Amino acid sequence: MIDETTRGVFTIAATPFLPDGQLDFDSLDRLVDAYIARGASGLTILGMMGEAGKLSAAESEQVVRRVLARSPVPVIVGVSAPGLATMSALSGASMDAGAAGVMVAPPSSLRTDAQILGYYQETAHALGDTPFVLQDFPLATGVQISTSVILQIVETCPTCVMLKHEDWPGLEKISALRAASDAGARRISILCGNGGMYLLEEMLRGADGAMTGFGYPEMMAQVIAALETGDTERARDIFDAYMPMIRYEAQPGMGLAVRKYSLWRQGVIAHPALRRPGAALPEAAAAETDALARRQEIKLRELGIEPPV
Repeated sequence: MIDETTRGVFTIAATPFLPDGQLDFDSLDRLVDAYIARGASGLTILGMMGEAGKLSAAESEQVVRRVLARSPVPVIVGVSAPGLATMSALSGASMDAGAAGVMVAPPSSLRTDAQILGYYQETAHALGDTPFVLQDFPLATGVQISTSVILQIVETCPTCVMLKHEDWPGLEKISALRAASDAGARRISILCGNGGMYLLEEMLRGADGAMTGFGYPEMMAQVIAALETGDTERARDIFDAYMPMIRYEAQPGMGLAVRKYSLWRQGVIAHPALRRPGAALPEAAAAETDALARRQEIKLRELGIEPPV
């Protein structure tokens, strides 16, 4: 079970599809294996970039069971839903199958601090003893959660054990949360997203790790490992080698197509398909991704890192 001390790299898993839109379970198995081989200490499935909103309830449970049967590391399941009944059902099924916790993003209808606090208090009640991750991703949800509201949620909801930090600019929020815990507030785990774009600075501000699905997931493990040995300059060098690809993948509206293309290019998934609605990567963008990948491989070898085949 995840708790306030959870650290490391929880890779956000893509959901592989066949060209006809059906789930590709063979690719899902390979994806789980590849994430772990490349340094994931945990996995997060059915997130926003896992196309969770495009799956039926039955398909979501199929993905949960398949990943949990395959994964030797803890798995967090995204259970965000408009209603608490749907959320509770998927949460219960996931925990019964062996999940380590669940993740909940706020619905876009929330506007005031009181509404946000009330929503997460209701969520905690509905989920019972299940530990949950508060997903703070205003770029996608449109919901701005202030540091003070996060601290109120943490204070009043003991089962909120982790923040998935995806606010930007958001480095000051990490610093404020850590300062609050130093002053006596309950400390929770902070894992960061945003495709790894700010990972280096987030870790230096006090984050406990990463929770994102960048198409080269080993980057997060490599950067964090260098920082944990105190070699900040090597962490910066590694981060710099991947940054052009991180930047390219971060394009709103096209990032998932780039990510899946990268995973397909590396032979991890059989098809780069997105489930409709969702377009394939345009030919020119695929060529640009290929060029970035070739340069990335050169820079990594200069650092003594062999890129994955």
